[in-house]
Amino acid sequence: MVLSEKYQLIRKLARDFCEKEIPKELQDEIDQTGNYPQELLDKFKQYGFFGIKAPKEIGGQGGDTLAYCITIEEISRVSSVSAIYVSGANSLGTGPLLLAGTEEQKAKYIGGVARGELFPCFGLTEPGAGSDAGGVVTSAVRDGDDWILNGRKAFITGAPIADFCVVFAKTDPKLGSKGITTFIVDMKLPGVSCGKAENKMGIIGCPTSDVILEDVRVPDSCRLGEVNKGFSNAMKTLDYGRLGVASQSVGLGQACLEEAIKYAKERKQFGQPIAKFQAISFMIADMATELEAARELLYNAAVTKDLGDPKASMYCSMAKYFASEACNHIAYKALQIHGGYGYIKDYRIERLYRDCRINSIFEGTSQVQQMVISGALLK
Repeated sequence: MVLSEKYQLIRKLARDFCEKEIPKELQDEIDQTGNYPQELLDKFKQYGFFGIKAPKEIGGQGGDTLAYCITIEEISRVSSVSAIYVSGANSLGTGPLLLAGTEEQKAKYIGGVARGELFPCFGLTEPGAGSDAGGVVTSAVRDGDDWILNGRKAFITGAPIADFCVVFAKTDPKLGSKGITTFIVDMKLPGVSCGKAENKMGIIGCPTSDVILEDVRVPDSCRLGEVNKGFSNAMKTLDYGRLGVASQSVGLGQACLEEAIKYAKERKQFGQPIAKFQAISFMIADMATELEAARELLYNAAVTKDLGDPKASMYCSMAKYFASEACNHIAYKALQIHGGYGYIKDYRIERLYRDCRINSIFEGTSQVQQMVISGALLK
């Protein structure tokens, strides 16, 4: 896809920002310590990256889905964990509010996130409900003007640092997935706590933990959307989350390709750069071709999503499925080109390889995407 000047400028803004503000030394420090600097988050806020898709009237940039995807792609090319912060603020954390929130809820929560005053998290996954999202057992029972929530959410990105969590709970267990309602839960409410931060393989620097809800009293004013209509809200929101992961995958794939090309030109064996060997050059050709195919799928899905195309959800799953698998293929080949050096933490490809692996798992595994795609085609 040939991008207009508008989107080329968006790409340049994000790329210039990341190359200036997130040097390799800082990336390594974040990966080694797990501490993400508040000063960097403040700079993301100043550039408006937390409100790319939020309406201008509540403090956002009013951008479209393609602008969001290009920004996430460019941030991921430099720092995958940084993209998690920006993507979460623009997709899962605020997506349900954009779809079903009242004007007051949108102004308070989406506006707060866009201005960098609030950080959200998305509470769908549970210990026993991962790919089977409709199998959540967290309960919400009406008590006068309040709801009492009990349950446990698992693998919640950003939970330990979040100000609020969008929680999906069963309000009518007999109805299964059709008995789920969405709530905005303040993380400081009595009865809300987080489990220990998970010791992850990659995307280190954005904490992930369980969210435990023990007799948490939530006012009905914090119910998001209609009672028992939360599951469809979650599924629509996941389209944007999947586009975010596809964008991260394309950005990471681009970084891996660049590292492989650079190393292949520099590394000499048998008296010449290894780039001169057909085996290496053909690997690079395969990597670049797969990457461009993923990028085209991503951009097409982003545009069709904004156009309201009935097939948009399928295209989002296709983009997420193909791009995340491509990202892993590219990372594998890039590390292989580096040989033994690729297995050493001194080389950037080692971290890129670890960061890539999550993309074919979260926001729905590759196998779940195959279910979504085939289901759309065979219904």
